[in-house]
Amino acid sequence: MSRKKLFLFFLADLSVLIIAYLFIYPVPISPAAWNPPPAPPLTGQYRQNSRLAGVERLSLGTGDPRPGNGYAPEDVAIDADGRLYAGVDDGRIMRLQADGTRPEEFANTHGRPLGLIFDGNGNLIVADAIKGLLSIARDGSVSVLTTEADGLRFACTNDLDVARDGTVYFTDASSKFPLTDFTADILEHQGNGRLLAYDPKTKTTRTLMKDLCFANGVAISPDQTFLLVVETGDYRVHRVWLSGSKQGQSEIFIDNLPGFPDGISSNGKDKFWLALVTPRDPTLDKLLPHPFLRKVIYRLPKFIQPAPKRYSFVLGLDMNGKVVENLQNPASNCYAEIANAVEHNGALYFGSIGESTVGRFHLP
Repeated sequence: MSRKKLFLFFLADLSVLIIAYLFIYPVPISPAAWNPPPAPPLTGQYRQNSRLAGVERLSLGTGDPRPGNGYAPEDVAIDADGRLYAGVDDGRIMRLQADGTRPEEFANTHGRPLGLIFDGNGNLIVADAIKGLLSIARDGSVSVLTTEADGLRFACTNDLDVARDGTVYFTDASSKFPLTDFTADILEHQGNGRLLAYDPKTKTTRTLMKDLCFANGVAISPDQTFLLVVETGDYRVHRVWLSGSKQGQSEIFIDNLPGFPDGISSNGKDKFWLALVTPRDPTLDKLLPHPFLRKVIYRLPKFIQPAPKRYSFVLGLDMNGKVVENLQNPASNCYAEIANAVEHNGALYFGSIGESTVGRFHLP
């Protein structure tokens, strides 16, 4: 047999193997069909703009600013002295002085710190994707508060807020997939996420909502009557009533967002800041009604799968879910993939999954 024929036989066999892999190789996802509403255009209340072109980058001093080496400060917390805290992907929580200078290591969870917030006693409460819900004392010592609810361990503890009574409301983005495989949860779209509440008095954890498609940001209203929880996979935010005649009930706060909603925070007065980590992906929206095709996509190499686009996008919402601020920047050099926005002293501080620095934007 000639070399040419051997080569052709090799190509044919290789093609069969590739096709077999793409169509029948076992995968850990069991996709559910979902028909997303058409993405709203970037016009009107979502009109594209460059208002975030002036974001400053505050160095965290983590050294090698690449993934795995002090990258992706997802959230920002601010203590009583105005100092800034951010957790990065190697487990460290870095601290900056109030002016954004002199970075130093405050603590190390040896996990993956995501959401951060200070409680009324000055402890830094951390949603760590690997370690669970943590509390870090002023001296940097770390203690575990909870790692499971209803017999189900957390797989991706994500974001949180603390009520005035000390209750910690937080999310487990997925009870099935870890943060390192978050795209699997988005592609599966089965509702593996939960909204939870930890009571520091009884040290118990209860489930408030379940079946959420990648549960994410949490924010309590200034009057403590309700909280908001982000459902990234469904492009929406829920309101859960904590008191009053609707206590325990939930409703949609804002729906069909033009991007993937991530973190949310209250400014303590009249506004919630919602970070859209990246605009909607038309390819993913077209795939969501087709479970089989999503299995094929999952089998592709990571660099071919849908990925976040470099874009700045933050919305300000009033107490009824109306868009009152629209901050964007589509430029390639923007402070991209904003995961959280925290207001403090006339500025927004940004965490990001696509940067190695904290962003600062002075509000007009």
